[in-house]
Amino acid sequence: MPAPEAPEAPAHDPLGRERAHLTASRAALRAMREDVEALDIRDVTANWVNAAVLESQINERIKALADLAHTPLFFGRLDYLQTTQEGQRFYIGRRHVHDGEGDPMVIDWRAPVSQPFYRASRKIPMDVRLRRRFGYTGGDLTAYEDEHLTDPTEADRTSRLLQAEIERPRVGPMRDIVATIQPEQDEIVRSGLSGTVCVQGGPGTGKTAVGLHRVAYLLYAHRERLARTGTLVIGPNRSFLHYIEQVLPALGELEVKQATVADLVAHVEVRGADEPAAALVKGDARMAEVLRRAVRSHVTMPTEPVMVVRGSRRWRIPAYELEEIVRELLDRDIRYGAARDALPQRIAHAVLVRMEQAGEAPDDRVQDSVARNAAVKAAVKAIWPPVDPAKLVLRLLSDPDFLAEHADGVLSADEQKAVFWTRPPRSVRSARWSAADAVLVDEANDLVERTPSLGHVVLDEAQDLSPMQYRAVGRRCTTGSATVLGDLAQGTTPWATADWSEALAHLGKPDAVVEELTAGFRVPREVIAYASRLLPHVSPGLTEVRSVRESPGSLEIRPSEGDGDVVAACLSALRHEGSIGLIAADDRAPALAAALTGAGVRFLAPGEETTPDARLTLVPASLAKGLEYDYVVLDDPAAVVAAEPDERTGLRRLYVALTRAVSGLTVLHSSPLPWQLG
Repeated sequence: MPAPEAPEAPAHDPLGRERAHLTASRAALRAMREDVEALDIRDVTANWVNAAVLESQINERIKALADLAHTPLFFGRLDYLQTTQEGQRFYIGRRHVHDGEGDPMVIDWRAPVSQPFYRASRKIPMDVRLRRRFGYTGGDLTAYEDEHLTDPTEADRTSRLLQAEIERPRVGPMRDIVATIQPEQDEIVRSGLSGTVCVQGGPGTGKTAVGLHRVAYLLYAHRERLARTGTLVIGPNRSFLHYIEQVLPALGELEVKQATVADLVAHVEVRGADEPAAALVKGDARMAEVLRRAVRSHVTMPTEPVMVVRGSRRWRIPAYELEEIVRELLDRDIRYGAARDALPQRIAHAVLVRMEQAGEAPDDRVQDSVARNAAVKAAVKAIWPPVDPAKLVLRLLSDPDFLAEHADGVLSADEQKAVFWTRPPRSVRSARWSAADAVLVDEANDLVERTPSLGHVVLDEAQDLSPMQYRAVGRRCTTGSATVLGDLAQGTTPWATADWSEALAHLGKPDAVVEELTAGFRVPREVIAYASRLLPHVSPGLTEVRSVRESPGSLEIRPSEGDGDVVAACLSALRHEGSIGLIAADDRAPALAAALTGAGVRFLAPGEETTPDARLTLVPASLAKGLEYDYVVLDDPAAVVAAEPDERTGLRRLYVALTRAVSGLTVLHSSPLPWQLG
């Protein structure tokens, strides 16, 4: 059934009719929520466990049906041709809303019938007669704009409302882009659950939003499966996760967990840091082979038989037969812990074979009893002792002979020396573990016990991960799929990804499809063109982002006489609407913080939510990745480059900093600009 027309507004007032439909839709959503709130779980549950589960589900449903005052219920409308879809009209919004009869008032943007809103064109209208976009001020519907896709007399034009939504100033966390998803983005968003997709996207191309919206789409299309297997969004740091955390709830998805890679591998407390040379070796995929050898080295081939006594009978399993069992388990290359659990059952089976040969008829209970026999347990402990992953890594990094034995032919002597702790800690607890060490412990943990797999994982800012970190993420989706998001030009770690195919192989998804987004929707034309001067020096051959924004934005580059000029530039930026970011080399941040405080200018740290009274954020360059501000003041580009261990990494860090602006960028330099910007 088509959504009912609102009779309150006359036919000659189309905006009034749309406002009436919005009012009716909000009332219908409120009724849906009240219906859920009115449910009495006592009538449908038999015990307190079921009641608790149902109550939790009801509470989540109530949250999902919340009507956010400043978030429009619908942002578009599709009118199909009279010869198709029975001439139906559909309002497209962030969630499904139906009236008391069950007829749709708003269609979820993820539904198949909504797809033409994003992909229909004059060339391929997809049976759509009219596409209408709505403009809002706050939560009030204030404008609409029509495209008659089958009218040959109507000229092509850029959507004014679409451009306004793309360029709208932003204050606070990242918001969803359901009203502005472009055809090439929609294709990625709606790609199937079974395949892994890697999105290479330059600044402002919307790759993060595409990844988040793909999760929302997959939850809509495969809700039961993903409810069982789980979903996870992985970001580079807590500031980034805080920035994106409202996108999925705004789309009605409350169950997606968020984490950093450090959260995933938090088996040990990270209190130390590696030298770059050590971090490079520890992050190298070859460390996986070193760890595999070290774990398997704990297996000792039996030299003595096992004698099992049951009543008056003795059953002897000779050493050579035990060795055959052990080698067969090693050849299967299953997890160390799983093989250790299987060993007593294998030995018990050998005993049962002898029992049957002697005329007995043992059953499974007898085999389990034999597996628990003291002699069998003692043999298992001697042959296949338990392994503590953290203790294993501790020994590997603090015992040069142990490391040399298992790194032979894998790591050079210099590489072994780089990772070796010159002052070995006494215990796991006292060790000053680094972030790379924690990843090694996670690898060792997976060699012992399989890491649980999720149904889908989104990995953002992936270009900065080491091969061992890719492996850690890949373990979380071995039976599921992934969405990998990144930009090779923004890699700022010593081990930054140079090629997506290699990275995807480390992730365990070598067959993933790589998609490239090159249309920029957020960074102004002048700003992205200026930043792109660095591309030949940081990622030769990478496609330059092409800004599709009508507004060129503002770009100002001028010399600075000191901190006072930086403060003045921030005050000037604050005269504009929206958020302001002051980005500087990390070691410049304390001095600039003091200067802002001295001038009485309120400022926030990355991750803190902006308010009308506090719109300026002081951002160390190392934390700028993934963040966006309407206006950016960049302090001393040469200092940003110099803060990194090598020039190429420094230029990539600068490329990130230059592309955080959505409306305008002011570059202040107290020293000469890097020549690559010339």
